[in-house]
Amino acid sequence: MSLRHALLGLLAVAPATGYELAQKFEASMGTAWHASHSQIYPELARLHEAGMVEVVGEGARNSRTYAVTDAGHDEIRTWMLETEANRAQRNETAVRWFLLALLEPDDRRAAVERELANAEEYVAMLRATAEQLDALPFRHPFRGTVDLGLRTGAVMQQWLREQAEEA
Repeated sequence: MSLRHALLGLLAVAPATGYELAQKFEASMGTAWHASHSQIYPELARLHEAGMVEVVGEGARNSRTYAVTDAGHDEIRTWMLETEANRAQRNETAVRWFLLALLEPDDRRAAVERELANAEEYVAMLRATAEQLDALPFRHPFRGTVDLGLRTGAVMQQWLREQAEEA
């Protein structure tokens, strides 16, 4: 996944400090990918050097607020429209679900119940996020992605319930 483009996308919604970006990243894309502060700050520096973001404010302890520039918007557009996505993924959850059938029934049931609890927590988090976004005075650009998460979460929960019944 391209950290560069993820950060540009978040900054395209609203200017932010590196710390705020880390929080926004975790809240929005954290279920797909984790980015640490030690990855975010150097990438912000590279984006600034490349002219894709600019410093629009400075605060306490040398904090800087960044905003995306026209060049950054152009980079997002080029990446989205002209670059083929890397569709290869590592998804430990998918591997675990693939291997469920190898477990004895009691162990399989226990594993499925744990996975179902996790899926339910994920959907609850998405519902809370949807409520927060719906309370905004504008339609947040990532609201549709929350809906996608809710839909796929419901399908995953149903599949896990079926696996629990079969165990």
